Amino acid sequence: MAEFKVINIIDGDTFEVSPQWRWNGQTGSRVRPTGYDAPELHANGGQEAKQKLERLILGKSVDLRTAHRIDRGRLVCDVYFKGKNLADYFPEYQ
Repeated sequence: MAEFKVINIIDGDTFEVSPQWRWNGQTGSRVRPTGYDAPELHANGGQEAKQKLERLILGKSVDLRTAHRIDRGRLVCDVYFKGKNLADYFPEYQ
């Protein structure tokens, strides 16, 4: 796809980008990276996962690659940061 700026972190594995992505006739700003599943915000470790993702990519550029589907308005795709799959930064959630 292309490079996008991360403008908001929703939780440990969902964030928003600008500009909006376009895929299969749909558009949106929320992204759900493939390869890991962080705890929900209310669960044990959820806030820590969100903070880790914020420190890592908030305000920075990510590369959205192969898209797989749209789930609850989020583009589920392979996300790369500094040439490395985002999931590789979160081995504790793989």
